[in-house]
Amino acid sequence: MKKIVYVTGNWSKIMSAKNVLEPLGFEVDHIKMETTEIQADTVEEVAIHSAKEASEKLKCAVLKNDTGLFIDALNGFPGPYTHYVDECLGEDGILKLLKNEENRSASFIEAFAYCEYGKEPVVFTSITKGKIALEKSGTYGWSWDFIFIPEGKEKTLGNYPDEERCLMWNTDAYYKLAEYLKDHA
Repeated sequence: MKKIVYVTGNWSKIMSAKNVLEPLGFEVDHIKMETTEIQADTVEEVAIHSAKEASEKLKCAVLKNDTGLFIDALNGFPGPYTHYVDECLGEDGILKLLKNEENRSASFIEAFAYCEYGKEPVVFTSITKGKIALEKSGTYGWSWDFIFIPEGKEKTLGNYPDEERCLMWNTDAYYKLAEYLKDHA
């Protein structure tokens, strides 16, 4: 069984990775460690940089991800700056920016960078489509969970308990990673 060290402290991400990868024959371990979060034009660039840094520090193969909220009416903003915008504007600020906007389409793009020690990272992406709600709702989760409604749902992510919410994300990237690892074993 191939071991993957997921560099994250986010239990929801760990649960998602385990749900998909462990039945496919991959052991998912995790470690919480800080990596430099560069400012870049894409979430892929941020994930690549963090994975390379973590792999060099830990001297092993790692998985690192970066996620961005891309809002159509705001030309993809906040995109790779999602974490910073969350700290500065938060959900209320985004709702104000979209106050009179009819197009509320949005998506989360999640870039997973897998990096073996001494090698360059490879990246796999997942896109979870949805829309921005008119107002905050829910009691579960944090941040964007209170304003993001996944495609096919009527309520924000914040209305679903942790076990349900973590299953609403597109997990294509995990399957692409598993396929890659099997092909390069």
